[in-house]
Amino acid sequence: MAVAGPRGYRSYTANMGLKDSADDFALVVSEVPAVSAAVFTRSRFAGPSVVLSRIDAAPQRSRGMVVVARNANVATGRVGALHAEEVRRLAAAKAGVLPEELVIGSTGVIGRPYPMERLRAGIGAVPTPLPAADFEAAAAAIMTTDTRPKSVRLRCGAATVAGIAKGVGMIEPDMATMLAFFFTDARIAADRLDAVFRRVVDRTFNALSIDTDTSTSDTAAVFANGLAGPVDEAEFEEVLHRAALTLVRSIASDGEGATKLLEVRVTGARDTAQAKRVGKAVVNSPLVKASVHGADPNWGRIAMAVGKLSDEADIVQSRLRIHYGGTEMFPREPDAAALVRARSHLAGAEVVVRIDLGIADGEFTVYGCDLTEGYVRLNAGYTT
Repeated sequence: MAVAGPRGYRSYTANMGLKDSADDFALVVSEVPAVSAAVFTRSRFAGPSVVLSRIDAAPQRSRGMVVVARNANVATGRVGALHAEEVRRLAAAKAGVLPEELVIGSTGVIGRPYPMERLRAGIGAVPTPLPAADFEAAAAAIMTTDTRPKSVRLRCGAATVAGIAKGVGMIEPDMATMLAFFFTDARIAADRLDAVFRRVVDRTFNALSIDTDTSTSDTAAVFANGLAGPVDEAEFEEVLHRAALTLVRSIASDGEGATKLLEVRVTGARDTAQAKRVGKAVVNSPLVKASVHGADPNWGRIAMAVGKLSDEADIVQSRLRIHYGGTEMFPREPDAAALVRARSHLAGAEVVVRIDLGIADGEFTVYGCDLTEGYVRLNAGYTT
């Protein structure tokens, strides 16, 4: 049975002329005051949308978001900053909220100013009051090179958590990911929401990598308006984690040119941080990603990726274990039957690489995709 959306949200999407025909503008806002939490890219070249939102999200009273797709508005100087402020101000007026209560996101080509004449006219046509929230339409409107919208809805007691995200390339989060927004009618204190969200982000969006490149525009936020009443905090964290992980897996499997979701599970590490470093080294290796694309059970490339971490002195070859799915590849030499099983696993839509370091009980799972000719073709002509 379909899960109803969280209560008390309104939204509007439209085509402002940045995409050929699809919607490229999304506005989602709570009808009542809300509490929020947000994390942003740590890139030194963060765009004006990130700079503006980071400041105004700090009081944790954001009520929603506005996103312009197909234009990152990054490296556009003072003009870009003024444009971001104006877009947010115009959208806030239509939504009936203060500008500082909106998180603004921008995604797309770097170095191009907003087409402000189009945006002014388009936002001027936004109806008031806004229609009832359509989260799936918002998910579609924020896409750039995504091949499909990414959205999820889950129940949490009497409340609902709805999430939307976009992202398929320039993804190696250093805070959250690309653009991701969660809306809930759960009642939870702002400080607790922030703590929960940061823990969830660390184990989901920060566990994702498509191509090792950290975007200038990465933004993730959650808004909670409390209309469904209080929820159990542990249950809420578990539900929010499931929602975020659903979006992460969708992003990874939709990576630019990707044909497979790659999941790297690291166990037996000294601690969680070490397990994460090992997982990222493997999932980011072009050689590993290419071998996964070709269904080549070349476990030596995984060993190479782990071995690159030369400062990890407690990682020793004699304790290392490598599996493709359930098939051991190292240290036991795979026989012909094992190689057939490994190739069959690698040929599937979801590939799991398991690595045990044999040190302690630290573990972490990271998510990515294969590397294909499609990734090269898409990014070779991204602006043309």
